Amino acid sequence: MTSLRGSIFLTGGSGFLGRQLIVDLMSAGYSVRALARSERAAAAVRALGATPVPGDLGEIAAMREGMSGCLAAIHSAAKVEQWGRWEDFLRDTVDGTGHVIAAAQAAGLPRLLHISTEAVLADGRAIVDADETRPMPAKPNGFYPRSKGMAEQKMLAANGRGLETLVLRPRFIWGQGDTTLAPKLAESARAGWVWFGGGSHRISTCHVRNVSHGVLLALERGRAGEIYFLTDGEPVAFRDFIGRLIRSQGVEPGERNAPLWIADTLAALGEAAWTLLPLRGEPPLTRSALNLFFREVTVRDDKARREIGYRPVVSVEEGFHELTRSAQ
Repeated sequence: MTSLRGSIFLTGGSGFLGRQLIVDLMSAGYSVRALARSERAAAAVRALGATPVPGDLGEIAAMREGMSGCLAAIHSAAKVEQWGRWEDFLRDTVDGTGHVIAAAQAAGLPRLLHISTEAVLADGRAIVDADETRPMPAKPNGFYPRSKGMAEQKMLAANGRGLETLVLRPRFIWGQGDTTLAPKLAESARAGWVWFGGGSHRISTCHVRNVSHGVLLALERGRAGEIYFLTDGEPVAFRDFIGRLIRSQGVEPGERNAPLWIADTLAALGEAAWTLLPLRGEPPLTRSALNLFFREVTVRDDKARREIGYRPVVSVEEGFHELTRSAQ
């Protein structure tokens, strides 16, 4: 396919957001080169019309070659689990971002966008109506927030000397095609869902198509060295939204409630057990996941609306209608 607007290099192209980005970038007239660390990932991006670039975040030379001649790159790949070894978060998210930056500089790439997260602000307390001026915590609440914060700082520090970098922070990516978050919530509901704290608090969300729309706007209009939150608009009630998301997977979440202090205790004990003992998998509840779910997390996207013309293209109701239709 002949590109009308030029090529974009993408990491994380076979993931939930990455697949949507490929579709929307190509619809906008770009061609896409997507880093693929396995044949399965290569097949997934190839099926969407993108060109696979064999390699992973540890291979600067492969990424440099893939970026050669591109207009920009979008770095979407990271270790997204809420539990694991710090060495793995450091390698995949922090060092991986450093390698993407090094490859971009070596390739003479003009522009590099980084997909970050509101989790960089997580410190164990509620996050209420935060905007981009809120500083990162001195003690992040978990390896995932810590690693994403470090990666974001690397990206912003690299802005200049011919390379423009900027950061996007979508909050709670959801929508049709999600193979991770919604199925995991459904699995938790089957095991016995509990509404810790009652679930009446508010959360911000961002449908995957809204995230992709915001990325394309930032690609062309975002100011170098800046951070932009992306959301679906007004915050929603946690219990209502999560309940609907779980039901979209064909599972009933139930009505069991428990005080929030019980969740805090269970998360602390679970993390201690998984740290001290040779247990497989991950704790049923981590402190990081607890605080990003069962405490308020609301952020403001005023800056993205003002500076890059961002407006959600999918409402929460439309997003749930899509999920309902796809489940039928």
